[in-house]
Amino acid sequence: MKKHTHSKPKHLMTDILFLLPSLIAFVMVIVIPFFMGLYFSFTDWNGALQKEIHFIGLDNFKSIVKDIRFLHSSLVTGVFTVLNVFVINLVALGLSLLVTSDLKLKNFYRSGFFTPNLIGGIVLGYLWQFIFNYSVTGAAHVLGIKALYSSMLGDDKTALLAIVIVTTWQYAGYIMMIYVAAIQNVPESLLEAAQIDGAGFIQRTKAILIPLVAPAFTVSTFLTLVNSFKQFDVNVSLTNGGPSGIFMNKIMLSTEFLALNIYNTAFVQNKMGQGQAKAVLFFLVLVIFSLLQVYYNKKKEVEM
Repeated sequence: MKKHTHSKPKHLMTDILFLLPSLIAFVMVIVIPFFMGLYFSFTDWNGALQKEIHFIGLDNFKSIVKDIRFLHSSLVTGVFTVLNVFVINLVALGLSLLVTSDLKLKNFYRSGFFTPNLIGGIVLGYLWQFIFNYSVTGAAHVLGIKALYSSMLGDDKTALLAIVIVTTWQYAGYIMMIYVAAIQNVPESLLEAAQIDGAGFIQRTKAILIPLVAPAFTVSTFLTLVNSFKQFDVNVSLTNGGPSGIFMNKIMLSTEFLALNIYNTAFVQNKMGQGQAKAVLFFLVLVIFSLLQVYYNKKKEVEM
């Protein structure tokens, strides 16, 4: 039989041709804008039709260090991220245990819990803005719950918690499906053997389920971490950074996350170069935290 010596190069060329449209789109939309943004972060570009864009070195980055508003946004984003990652994963794990039990209509519940993830962030924000401002306060007056007489969005101490509630409602169903897939891969014989030995539900979950679904924790924590850091659409439509609060004796937007701060710097204040410098720092912080989280979780998987 004759060997087809040219089949491999032909297949390689076919693969390249199939990949080419996606590769071109990736380069045009991701790679080129990234390096252009990196360049603009060292310039005085203001977004307008400037005759010349001057290279100013590290001046934008120096100004960021002195920017109290950026520092405040960083702290608020950090607090929100910690709360959001913890609450979403806790709720998602609870829901996954619920819909993998012997519950009737469990497939219906899976669909119901996942559905909020299909709603866009802007629509979701305005929807929950109505709920917090009218539905919750109206129900509080009827039931006599004085703590909820005024909207959570109007108080700088509760507005952040309101965003956590909304993002959990939106995202927990998606993370739940990751945990469901992991739980379904756990051998039933192990759980049955533990049950026969007298282990209760909590013991089985702690000793068997959690160690065996550890890879799902790594993936879910990574997704919620990145999603929380990049939160923008819900932040804009729900609070737009408000209400105002005091930080270091200065008036600040109490729920202005980093993504919104970068947007306001670039498009509201027309400081495109400085906004891009903030975006570069934001990217570096996100990469560092994501890598640390994956490294730590992978290490815990080995220990389990």
